[in-house]
Amino acid sequence: MNDPANLEFTPEAMRTMGHAVVDRAVAHIDALGEAPSNGDFDGIEALCEALREPEPLDGSPLDALLDPLFEQWIPRSFGTPGPGYLAYIPGGGIYPAALADFIADTCNRYTGIWQAAPALVQLEANALDWMREWMQMPASTRGVFTTGGSMAMFNAIAAAREQRLGTDIRAGVLYVSSQSHHSITKAARLAGIAHDRVRTIAVDAQFRMRVDALEAAIAADRAAGLKPFMVFSTAGTTNTGAVDPIDAVADLCAREGLWHHVDGAYGAFFHMVPELRPLLAGLPRADSLTLDPHKGLFLPYGTGALLVRDGEALRALHASEAGYLPSNQNTFYDPAQYGPDLSRGFPGLRVWLTMKLLGTDRYRAALSEKRGLAIWAAGEVGKIPGIVMDAPPQLSLFAFHLEHPTLPTLDAQNAATRALMERVTARGRVMVTGAQVGERFLGRVCVLSFRTRRAQMEACVEDIAAVAAELLAS
Repeated sequence: MNDPANLEFTPEAMRTMGHAVVDRAVAHIDALGEAPSNGDFDGIEALCEALREPEPLDGSPLDALLDPLFEQWIPRSFGTPGPGYLAYIPGGGIYPAALADFIADTCNRYTGIWQAAPALVQLEANALDWMREWMQMPASTRGVFTTGGSMAMFNAIAAAREQRLGTDIRAGVLYVSSQSHHSITKAARLAGIAHDRVRTIAVDAQFRMRVDALEAAIAADRAAGLKPFMVFSTAGTTNTGAVDPIDAVADLCAREGLWHHVDGAYGAFFHMVPELRPLLAGLPRADSLTLDPHKGLFLPYGTGALLVRDGEALRALHASEAGYLPSNQNTFYDPAQYGPDLSRGFPGLRVWLTMKLLGTDRYRAALSEKRGLAIWAAGEVGKIPGIVMDAPPQLSLFAFHLEHPTLPTLDAQNAATRALMERVTARGRVMVTGAQVGERFLGRVCVLSFRTRRAQMEACVEDIAAVAAELLAS
């Protein structure tokens, strides 16, 4: 009997569909080592125009959808999960997280409040507690999973604003460095802090925030009758990988009574490796901390987190009661009381299942390896004729530019450095990108994919050397 309102699939159909998707996904992963690190974008505008379509009134067979998805559309994108992806800040997309998402989506349990799925919410609380312990933050710390660093920043600014400014928002001033991530300013606007109340602080020769300039800016704003309330320092900038003097900033914030947020989206997870903790000295003193598990924990995109030292400050921002919801009268973690989302997925399962399957010691080994690979590669790239190393790796990212008598002007050097990045990427073995820092364009290499090993870094060095020689000879 035809029943168009029946949206259920038979068990056999579900198994067949599941096997079809898993087979495609595994084949895709298996081929990553041989796939170009950057997809083919020729004619992409025409393709996207051709993809515009009306609503599908009738269903299609799954294979007819998977064929173009895996064979045509997915390949025409950045090769983000591949071992040669050294661009931007890599995110790995480790396989156990896909299993976690499959479980979360098929079981579809509601995890916004503790009472709806107590054991599952506890698993998420465990994952947040592990992060707190890796960062050596106190037991008073509470946190929430977010979709990424931008939403973590937004929640941190809103919590600091509520605690330090109350209703006097317009007088509040927030401080970032010239190398801070652009998402902070956007998050500040969303949290009610206008652009003219965000101060940009100069950096030193190593691209780190200058504490003396920060102190002077705070003093000037106080003298003008404003209310400095929050400072952002960075544990690994996107442009050059610079780590701000977090300890010194924390000292200043303590003296001035300012909320100190550390943007650890890229670099904070190196703190889970005990021998690397000196590189991030002062990080455990943060009032709040951005973490991106989709970077340093190699998880799929859309996995961010925020930790707040005074968990009650985060709870005060988000806690609410509704007549139709049960009241949480116990001490268990309740996600909706620490974040803006009532309807939400189950992001913590990605972290919990992956950590339980692999164990954290393997993660520490992988993170140590990535930093070691970056240090080795930076040493080799620094030997290439014409390369000037602007930012040796403090963590696992380094930045450089081309400089040579055949490139007599800054514009010529910038153009050559940009061409270097483009031509290395065009070779297909690795994908690299650059960044505009002040008036200079820098090439950069970031090692943070769990699939990136010594072979890919050797290929990266070889291709940079070959292309640099071509550019300087032309």
